[in-house]
Amino acid sequence: MIKLTARQEQILNLIREAIENTGFPPTRAEIATELGFRSANAAEEHLQALARKGAIEISPGTSRGIRLRDMNPEHEPNRFGAKQMALPHPSLMQLNLPLIGRVAAGSPILAQEHVEATYNVDSSLFSAKPDYLLKVRGLSMRDVGILDGDLLAVKKADSAKNGQIVVARLGDDVTVKRYKKSGSVIELLPENPDFKPIRVEAGQDDFALEGLAVGLLRAWG
Repeated sequence: MIKLTARQEQILNLIREAIENTGFPPTRAEIATELGFRSANAAEEHLQALARKGAIEISPGTSRGIRLRDMNPEHEPNRFGAKQMALPHPSLMQLNLPLIGRVAAGSPILAQEHVEATYNVDSSLFSAKPDYLLKVRGLSMRDVGILDGDLLAVKKADSAKNGQIVVARLGDDVTVKRYKKSGSVIELLPENPDFKPIRVEAGQDDFALEGLAVGLLRAWG
């Protein structure tokens, strides 16, 4: 049994809740804001302590590279409902993912003509196994750290829970937004006050969920 301090338990629970609700672990800045730390460095110190105790694993070079260690090897949800992949042998950790660019209206998102490239990516970077990478366009999700040009890792899905970040198709457009459903009405919520929510009415035939966001890659420099 891992012995944690009260603060470490608090941070571990925060990580679990973020993964369950959004598919992403939190950033250091988000942890600091949530728990009232003066800087992200304070959050980093606690994360390093959790890593030393074996409660989490940290992937260097990515702001959300935090993984829980309490998953079973079949990728099933743990008792908190959070889904994360168990670490395989290092030689098996590379995923070959297609990068999706512009998506033509009316055609499947994984159609060959949409694939700009393929990438070999470390599977430990993601909260669940993705099916493809989507190139983000625009800044509507800026306030959760999803920026123009980022590569969003997406797991194919046709349903979502409130609060999850989704990839949705609306007519000729594919968009990344936070999902909210109330009754029969779906709202696709931006994370930037310069953008307005998108309302989807029941039975709207030009709307479809394409997947859930499970991670993020960014090219630095």
